[in-house]
Amino acid sequence: MQDRRPTIEDVARVAGVSRATASRVINNGRGTSDEAQTRVHQAVDRLGYRPNPAARMLALGRTDVIDLVVLGYEADLAQLGANPYFSRVVAGALSALAGTDTHLRVRIVAENAVHRSIDEIARATTQGAILVNVPPPLATRFHDRCERVVSLGATADRVPAVEARNAHGAQVAVTYLHDLGRRRIAAVHGPASNTCAASRRAGHLHAIHAAGLPDITGDGQFRREAGYRATARLIATRPDIDAVFAASDLMAAGAIQALTAAGRRIPDDVSVVGFDDSVIATAVNPPMTTVRLPVEQMAAAATRTLLDGGAAAHWRLVFPVDLVVRASTAGVTGPHVSRSTDA
Repeated sequence: MQDRRPTIEDVARVAGVSRATASRVINNGRGTSDEAQTRVHQAVDRLGYRPNPAARMLALGRTDVIDLVVLGYEADLAQLGANPYFSRVVAGALSALAGTDTHLRVRIVAENAVHRSIDEIARATTQGAILVNVPPPLATRFHDRCERVVSLGATADRVPAVEARNAHGAQVAVTYLHDLGRRRIAAVHGPASNTCAASRRAGHLHAIHAAGLPDITGDGQFRREAGYRATARLIATRPDIDAVFAASDLMAAGAIQALTAAGRRIPDDVSVVGFDDSVIATAVNPPMTTVRLPVEQMAAAATRTLLDGGAAAHWRLVFPVDLVVRASTAGVTGPHVSRSTDA
């Protein structure tokens, strides 16, 4: 294929099928055998073939589409509708698409078909894709097949991404609790495979080490019920905890429920800080102190980047976060102390 871009005719020749068959497979059409699909996909990978989005749209009569690719593992798929983070992502993306001819298509990728789904979406996307909860190895795989992609959250180094100052936000949240006089601060973290959760974990560890505090930690998987269970276990093993930092509002809501069930008064006995500033933060009792994550603005920025043609490898856009103080935190002997994380 010297010095020229591989064509669909090249794919058909290498796969040993007709051009029409190759086109149907690449465009997810019906009427092709599993064997033909395998051979065409192998030829695409071997040649590094990438369909021309404009040509494909003309051929198929399709409009521009941005794919919102959400990776969910079995139990997490049922949580998508209950987690306000995802609705905020959709709202932000749609706000950027207003007035354009581009549509948003949500693609849920399940664990049992993750590699094939990632490959098919990458080949079929037209305007580009926004990745949510897609770990670095899979984000890299997607980028290898489609460069018009932006990850919402930290990812592999060369994959373009819109990020927030997660580590710094967690650090300031824990430092704020320490400033209130709290000395036995427990943390409930998200899944280890999630890069945002990993950054918040790092920020928490930096803060407690700087303050000389013990590491009292549980894992909550970014779900309310998991936050409840993790906090209940922490109370059982460390009944003296006087604060909880949870790496998401959902987990913080579960922590508040567990603490209340154990007879702990919030914020008098235990102060609680979440992360996100979702609708949950103002719906719980008492209203929750939390680190505000500008999800809508981040999703809108990722969408506009794709509308403008995408971004180069290694591109990053980083958003600040802010600590929002509400009634779930109080000083041991003094008043609240307000602190911004945009420092």
